[in-house]
Amino acid sequence: MATPAGAAGQALDHGRATGDVLADEHALMRGLWRAVDMFRVLALAYATHALWLRREEVAQLTLGVAILAVLAVWTIVQTIRPRRSEGAYLIELALGCGALLATRLVDHDWVIAAGAKTIPSIWPAAAMVGWAILRGWRGGLLAAGAVAAVSFIEVGTPTGNTVTNSVFGLLLGGCLGYCVDLARASHAALREAMRRDAARAERERLARTVHDGVLQTLAFIHRRAQDLGGDAAALGAMAAEQERILRTLVSQADPEEIDRAVTGDSDLRSVLGHVERDAVHLIAPADPVLLPRRIADEVAAAVDAAVDNVRKHAGAEAEAWVLVDDDGDEVTVTIRDSGRGLAPGRLDEAKDQGRLGVSSSITGRLRDLGGSATVGPGPVGGTVVELRVPSRRS
Repeated sequence: MATPAGAAGQALDHGRATGDVLADEHALMRGLWRAVDMFRVLALAYATHALWLRREEVAQLTLGVAILAVLAVWTIVQTIRPRRSEGAYLIELALGCGALLATRLVDHDWVIAAGAKTIPSIWPAAAMVGWAILRGWRGGLLAAGAVAAVSFIEVGTPTGNTVTNSVFGLLLGGCLGYCVDLARASHAALREAMRRDAARAERERLARTVHDGVLQTLAFIHRRAQDLGGDAAALGAMAAEQERILRTLVSQADPEEIDRAVTGDSDLRSVLGHVERDAVHLIAPADPVLLPRRIADEVAAAVDAAVDNVRKHAGAEAEAWVLVDDDGDEVTVTIRDSGRGLAPGRLDEAKDQGRLGVSSSITGRLRDLGGSATVGPGPVGGTVVELRVPSRRS
């Protein structure tokens, strides 16, 4: 079972936009971002007030004011046109840490050792919160750890305030980030539930629209086409497949079952049902031969090409047998005919002439599927085409 943090990580990966901000900007996230913007302004005002109160003991007041001016410019930019990207908050974290280190240039050593407030004061906490929103508890802890490390470097000998502020920052970044992870996971679960409800409602609407008359018509076409044989059998096989998919659409309550019906596995026996005609015989096992729908369609197209070659080149009286076998590791479809056979070098000659029926329609298709195709003379005459693809169970 996935943990909330793991689910949140997946939701974060899927919800990230191509540009700047996350795509899952739901109400809670928007509220947190507005709180960060407000906190940044208030923290700057507090830092400015703290510097003004102790202006008499500051060694380089002008430099302190310049540092706060830089932070003010960034605060104004982020307030007017906020950027919610990792790059923007990396810059903000660098500005906050730089302002912390610059305190050593502004204050006397004895003032710093006495535990005086740093120049940016609590302003770097905005970057910690921003990273917690962007990257969850991991981002919050990393940003808080960076600020804590710089604080220890700035003060030289850690004071009680330094330790307390660092622990508070780690708790703030970690706990807030974990809450953001939980919020994102909950929001992702809610969106998935809403998607399923919408899919179920659409299925019910289709069920009311597509009544049993359509299914009965398709079933009748299938039965009648099988009775007629010949070219009509191909139409009947297509009608049977569409009936199966349509019946699943109007009867299944689970959207996953609908997805599997449309894009899931297909029984190769039914997909190849259309090839069976007067001179073509399909021999298949009693159990279903399941393959992914795309692979089954490609194998059927290769079989069609082989059977078409039989009609064109084997002779008017030739018959063909299509044998399907599934040994658990591979699905093998063998097409044998009773025609005049394959002349030595005929395939290479056809390829040189630009006739790519075997090399492209058959051999190329099976190679693209990770399988193989061989064409050669039969043991008692005629031609044998053997198609092999990995089994669904392998």
